Amino acid sequence: MGTWLAGSGPVAVWHALRDGAAGHGLSPRRWEGLRHRVRRADPADSLGRAAMCEARFVCPGDAEWPTQLTDLGVGAPVGLWVRGTASLRMLALRSVAVVGARACTDYGAWVAADLARSLAGRGWTVASGAAYGIDGAAHQGALRGGGPTVAVVASGVDSGYPAGHAGLLDRVREQGLVVSELPPGSHPTRHRFLQRNRLLAALTRGTVVVEAAPRSGALATARRATALGRHVMGVPGSVLSAQSDGVHQLLRGGAQLVCRAEEVIELVGAMGELADLAETADPRDLLGEPAGRVLGAVPPRGSASVAQIAADACCGVARTHASLSELSALGYVERVGESWALRRTAPADAPSARPGRD
Repeated sequence: MGTWLAGSGPVAVWHALRDGAAGHGLSPRRWEGLRHRVRRADPADSLGRAAMCEARFVCPGDAEWPTQLTDLGVGAPVGLWVRGTASLRMLALRSVAVVGARACTDYGAWVAADLARSLAGRGWTVASGAAYGIDGAAHQGALRGGGPTVAVVASGVDSGYPAGHAGLLDRVREQGLVVSELPPGSHPTRHRFLQRNRLLAALTRGTVVVEAAPRSGALATARRATALGRHVMGVPGSVLSAQSDGVHQLLRGGAQLVCRAEEVIELVGAMGELADLAETADPRDLLGEPAGRVLGAVPPRGSASVAQIAADACCGVARTHASLSELSALGYVERVGESWALRRTAPADAPSARPGRD
């Protein structure tokens, strides 16, 4: 069907289907199914329903059309129904799909919401499928972050599916967009969810899978993203959780491991948008020589004389005394009579200077 559309254009294909002309290499069963759909189709009714819910139809050639959808080749949609005031093309320029399991864990929901909130706060659009679980948490996180979010649904943009997310979809529409390949009034089916997944993968610069079982629609989105040359990322979870098995499979297969929004942006953003390294070093590692050796020679319990510390640090007594004075000023050690001991309350921050460098 996509090949026929690409070769003849949607107007010619529509007339051929409506008038019962011969199919373009289609099997008799497929032709019969399409003809049945054509008899049920009512374009005027679809446009009327769209007008009632303030939706619009966007197709290739429109200023709002996201040109990256052409990466789908003959599988690209003929057009999209869009509900909301924002421009689909502009929101998709800097967008990331955050997807995952419907039956997610509390950990997964928290990670998805926090990741989406941080991405939105940094000017990125968060796209997801509006389903229960990770999808819903991602939309809610983006809304809390004050940024736009796009819900790509497997039903009509007027249906509010799933029913429990009707209010959430209203907020998404106010702050972003609800998008569907299906006309208003359409209901979701399993095949339509799979079709929806390819749109999520193609619209965005990358896909983050937060939680997913080994057989999951989120993994289907990730596979589509991989085939399209998009970035695929996964958030690690517990090895004891079945909801993380699919993500761990992705990571073993070459997906990028991410834990923070900065790491996602480093992959999908412009050159130079690098994630800051998380501070995991012990502040004492920043000490130079011989101060580091002197500090290491102070006994963990009790106290020791300058001479004993100097011997253990393999350092002169005078230099050891000077280093102990500097370490005391930085909050690492304290004098106990004529001896020295570790200060029980360690300094909170790394030292601003490196004392005692040779």
